[in-house]
Amino acid sequence: MTARLGVLALFVLLALPGVAAAAKGPLDLPVLSVAPFVLLLLTIAVLPLAAGHFWHKNRNKAIVAAIFAVPTAAWLAWYQAATGQPTIAALGHEMGKYVSFILLLGSLYTVSGGILLAGDLRGRPLTNTTFLGVGAVLANLVGTTGASVLLIRPVLRINRQRRHTAHIATFFIFTVSNLGGLLTPLGDPPLFLGFLNGVPFAWTLSLWPQWLAVNGIVLALFFAWDSIAYRREPAEALARDLRETQPLRLRGRVNLLFLAGIMGGVLLQGVLPAPWGDLVGGLDMLAMASLSLALTPAGLHKENCFTWGPIAEVAILFAAIFVCMVPALQLLARHGNHFGITQPWQFFWLAGGLSAFLDNAPTYLTFTTMAAGSDDFTLLVRGQVAHLDGPLVLAAISCGAVFMGALTYIGNGPNFMVKAICDEAGLRTPSFFGYLARSCLILLPIFVLITFLFFRPG
Repeated sequence: MTARLGVLALFVLLALPGVAAAAKGPLDLPVLSVAPFVLLLLTIAVLPLAAGHFWHKNRNKAIVAAIFAVPTAAWLAWYQAATGQPTIAALGHEMGKYVSFILLLGSLYTVSGGILLAGDLRGRPLTNTTFLGVGAVLANLVGTTGASVLLIRPVLRINRQRRHTAHIATFFIFTVSNLGGLLTPLGDPPLFLGFLNGVPFAWTLSLWPQWLAVNGIVLALFFAWDSIAYRREPAEALARDLRETQPLRLRGRVNLLFLAGIMGGVLLQGVLPAPWGDLVGGLDMLAMASLSLALTPAGLHKENCFTWGPIAEVAILFAAIFVCMVPALQLLARHGNHFGITQPWQFFWLAGGLSAFLDNAPTYLTFTTMAAGSDDFTLLVRGQVAHLDGPLVLAAISCGAVFMGALTYIGNGPNFMVKAICDEAGLRTPSFFGYLARSCLILLPIFVLITFLFFRPG
C-alpha cells in the first residue's frame, strides 16, 4: 500500500510541471528541425564503415560533430529571435544535462580506471557468464556506467587469448550496460529521475520479476552462444589461455571509496534544491576523480591499459547528440498525447523504442507526465478519456526505458563507451547497423515475451 501511494505521489508531482509547461506550451518547431539529429545518427552509423581511417581520430569526430551541432544551435537562436519561442532556454536545459551526464561518466571512467582486477582466469563460458551476471547485479549499486567501466577491462583480459569473441562485447552491453540496472534508482538515469520526482527508493525492487526474466534469458543465450564459440577455438589458443592463467587480485582499492563518493554525489543531486544539487554533486564528482588520479598507485593506470581516448570520443559525440536532439524532444513533448497510447504494453514499446535513439531520461519523464493523474487516473487522448492503472503503466515505462536502451549504441551512455574501450583494446565490435541488427534479432523476441508476461494487451 505504501509503495502504491508513493507511486501515485510520483504522478501528482509529475503532473505539476506538466501543467506549468502546458501554460507556456511545448515549443512549436517545424518537423524538419529534426533532420540534423537524424543525419547525425546516420553519420555516426555510416562513417566508421565508409571512412574508417578518417573516423578513427577523435579530432575528425569533433569536426563532424561541430558540422551538425553548430548550425543547429545557431538555428535555435535564430528561431527564438524570429518567433519569440524560448529555444535557447531549451538548448541550455539540455546542455546542463549534458554537463551532468559527462561529469558522471567521466568521473566513473577515471576512478574505475584506477581499479585493477589483476590476474587472468580461463576465458570459459561459465566464467564469462558469471562476470556478466555479477555485472547485472552490480549495475544497481554503482549504475550501469560504473559497472560497465569497472568490469569491461577484466572481461577483455580474461578473453584476450581467444579468437571468437566478437559476441562478448554485444552481450556485455545488453546485460551490464542496460538490462541489469532496473532494480534501483542508481541503476539507470530514468529511474533516478523517477526517484527525484517522488518514487520511493525501494519501489523499483518490485520490478524484480521483469529483471529476472529478461536477464535470465539473455544470460542463458549468452552461455549457449559462448559455449559454441569456445568449442570453435583453436587448440593453441586454449593452451595459451590455460598457460597464462593467474589468480585474481584486486588492486587500487582506495578507488572503491571514490566510487562510493561519486554515488553520494549522485544522491546529493536529488536531495539538494536546484541549482545547488547539480553544483555540489558535480563538484563532488570532480573531487573524486581528482583524488583518484592523485592517490592511485603509480603505474596502475598503465597496467589497466587506461587512456583518455574512449571518454573523449563519448564526450565529443554526445555533445552533438544533446544539441541536435533538442527539436526531437520538444516535438515529442508537444505531440506525445496524439500517439493514442492507452495500454501498458503501448507505453512499454513506445517509451522503449524512443529511448533507443533519444535520451531515455526525458523520454521517461514525457511519458510519465502524460500518464499522470489519480489512483484510477485518466488520460485525455484525442478528446476521449482513457483510464489507466498507474503503477502498471509506470512499470511499463520504466522497463521500456531501461531495457530498450540496449537496442543501439546511443541508447544509453555506457554503450558507446564500452564499444570504444573494446575497439581500443583490439576486440572487434559490430558496426552501428551490425549491432542494431544483432540487438533486434536477440532482444526484440524477448521483449515480445515480456509484453505478454507482464504488460499483456487488454
